[in-house]
Amino acid sequence: MTNPSLNHLLADLNEPQRRAVECPGGPLLVLAGAGSGKTRVLTHRIAFLIAAQGVKPHEILAITFTNKAANEMKDRVETLLGPIARTMWVSTFHAACARILRKEAQLLGYQRNFTIYDAGDQVRVVKQCLKELGLDPKRFPPKGIHAVISSAKNRLIDAEAFSGMVENFFDDTVSSVYTIYQKKLFANNAMDFDDLLLRTVDLFMRFPDRLEHYQRSFRQILVDEYQDTNHAQYMLINLLARDHRNVCVVGDDDQSIYSWRGADVRNILDFEKDYPEAEVIKLEQNYRSTQVILSAANEVISNNSERKAKKLWTDLGEGEPIRVTEVDDEHGEARFVAGEISRLEQKENFRPGEIAVFYRVNAQSRVLEDMLIRYGIPYRIIGGTKFYERAEIKDALAYLLMVDNPNDSVSFTRVVNSPKRGIGTASVAALTRFAESGGYSMLEAAAKSEEIADLRPAAVNALTVFSGQMQELTAIAADAPVAEILEEILTNTGYLEALSAERTVEAEGRIENLQELVGVAEEYDSLHAEGSLQEFLQEISLYTDIDKPEAPGEAITLMTLHNAKGLEFPVVFIIGAEEGVFPHSRSLEEQNLDEERRLCYVGMTRARKRLYFTYTTTRNLYGSRNYNMASRFIGELPVDLVEFERSRPAGGRFARGVGGSMSGRDLYNDNFDEQCDIAEERSDAPSFFNVGDKVIHATFGEGLITGVEPGGTVAVRFAADGSERKLMVDYAPLRKA
Repeated sequence: MTNPSLNHLLADLNEPQRRAVECPGGPLLVLAGAGSGKTRVLTHRIAFLIAAQGVKPHEILAITFTNKAANEMKDRVETLLGPIARTMWVSTFHAACARILRKEAQLLGYQRNFTIYDAGDQVRVVKQCLKELGLDPKRFPPKGIHAVISSAKNRLIDAEAFSGMVENFFDDTVSSVYTIYQKKLFANNAMDFDDLLLRTVDLFMRFPDRLEHYQRSFRQILVDEYQDTNHAQYMLINLLARDHRNVCVVGDDDQSIYSWRGADVRNILDFEKDYPEAEVIKLEQNYRSTQVILSAANEVISNNSERKAKKLWTDLGEGEPIRVTEVDDEHGEARFVAGEISRLEQKENFRPGEIAVFYRVNAQSRVLEDMLIRYGIPYRIIGGTKFYERAEIKDALAYLLMVDNPNDSVSFTRVVNSPKRGIGTASVAALTRFAESGGYSMLEAAAKSEEIADLRPAAVNALTVFSGQMQELTAIAADAPVAEILEEILTNTGYLEALSAERTVEAEGRIENLQELVGVAEEYDSLHAEGSLQEFLQEISLYTDIDKPEAPGEAITLMTLHNAKGLEFPVVFIIGAEEGVFPHSRSLEEQNLDEERRLCYVGMTRARKRLYFTYTTTRNLYGSRNYNMASRFIGELPVDLVEFERSRPAGGRFARGVGGSMSGRDLYNDNFDEQCDIAEERSDAPSFFNVGDKVIHATFGEGLITGVEPGGTVAVRFAADGSERKLMVDYAPLRKA
């Protein structure tokens, strides 16, 4: 019988949560489904260990992945137990290891006051190594080299071991850098973030007495988000828990989506192999979403073969069907999303802050951002930057501005050393002085750089080459379409080559964004036969300089699916649900479909009340237009929980069907055309725009539809000035009043 004084620690817990909290010592695996209250279980278990099982606070090691989560856990336990909880070890992996190494570093030859190098410091050291080896940083970008070293360390592969695994010239170069890099860190009494894990595991493997000391110190070990641990973190935890085996791990294999960061889902899947005596408790009651959303998510994730089976359920009610909408292209998709957001706000009283749009890659946000601006809908981007504010996009546009206006000194300064050409701030300052004294533009001064005494020969050569490149590009721009000019810039300046050489996930994302900008230019060229670079830049400035609509602390949220983990919203749109987009083509090539499906599951279970999927029949992404099939994940949705519809341009029909009349499998098998025709015959849904509809334009105000033409064009008479304008609804910020 539970002590009455402990009732507050068990109150309001469901039965599986209570079993997890009360579980005695030994290994415990808590499989916490999305929205099932895992943080509550962790904090209450810690409190229960202290209050009911006699564990002292300083004997508890609780590991989380972020400082924010660690602080939240400390605060919650302190609320339950009071100030006694402050002596617990609750921290991130890196913070815990740093704390251990501050005491033990001398055993490894370091001083206790070792410096921890941040990301910038690490890259600078790699640059020094490349210089010592006489290697060109353009051919071997320091960030890319460091990314490989970091990955090796997270797999507990030191420089010596890495040298024995070399398979190609690039690996051999990394091995040489890795060896010098580690010597430099040691000579500077410094460690990088990855060393904190690597050196702590090394300490425990080389000095068993120190391992035994910390095993005794930490009688209870608890790990949050165990599905996201890498090999070094896995080894650290299992070394500490090897003897007493009092380890509680909490996580959800269905939400393991960070393999590209080194996370290994096998760590949680194989927990029962590591600890055959482990108790396994599943948390399946969800406190976030409707049953329709959960049942659909359960069905999708069940298609993964290697997983711990779970069935999320809720007592929050069935809820609305999931809406799956087919649109013609990315503009129709953006228009549908913007229009539906406006309807949800006006008709159903959802606030902008309650709505989120998820996409697979950052480049997808561009068209949507354009449309939201046109509709006057405020938005914010989480974990990223607005498309036209991204550094690589600003660089590309600066090049275009220089081609259009060679006298633009601001654009010159931005791109003269991007990509890196060895033209530093001192060289630019000398060039500026020369330009100002001689009355030259910066580009003209660059062409005369051999006359500047303050410049080193290498800088003179780089500036001469740069000015020559810009002259060639200006000549090409005289009669070339904008997309061709942009592609020449990205190729001839070495910008794309430099990004490709980095070999990092971040660099791949930047390349995708630049390819998307090429797509913007191609779109402009196709719509403006007599267009010009100057007009294109002016049009772009409307997106970059326009006054963004503001609301009192309210804006819809845009983010990638990876950034959505851990969040929740009443309304969620998942856009771009197409084969090759989501699931991503790269994941299909690498046979990593299971993780893509887990990503879909994560996205779906962020939604509390409404969930939308959209897909296009054709999409211009990364500068090329493709014809797409609906994502297989749409095909895996239960047909009785989904409302399928097609959003067509103005003048067309808006076909809709629910349940058995249209199936996700049929969508995936490309039979949607015939089914939409069937639904259309019996549907009384109105055209998207019809003659007589009252509409609102973000710029021209209220108006009346006076005509609808094929191809998505409508005629509107506006009340403010009586003018009548023809507008393409794919591009105009037009919505029903």
